[in-house]
Amino acid sequence: MSLERAVMAFAGVMVLVSLALTQLVSPWWWLLTAFVGLNLLQSAFTGFCPAAMVLRRLGVGRGQPAGCQFK
Repeated sequence: MSLERAVMAFAGVMVLVSLALTQLVSPWWWLLTAFVGLNLLQSAFTGFCPAAMVLRRLGVGRGQPAGCQFK
């Protein structure tokens, strides 16, 4: 999995988790959804993404993605 796809997947999971927590625990979990959205927006303009830095250190995006064949 590429780093870009991993960041998108992580953001999607965080949004879905925050939506579930909003329904099950407290409406204050909407703040997590807002934080994820604002972080995606600022990273689109600045190129700085803390999630990408963490995922890169965990080894995501290194090497060839599974199922990808180059000719």
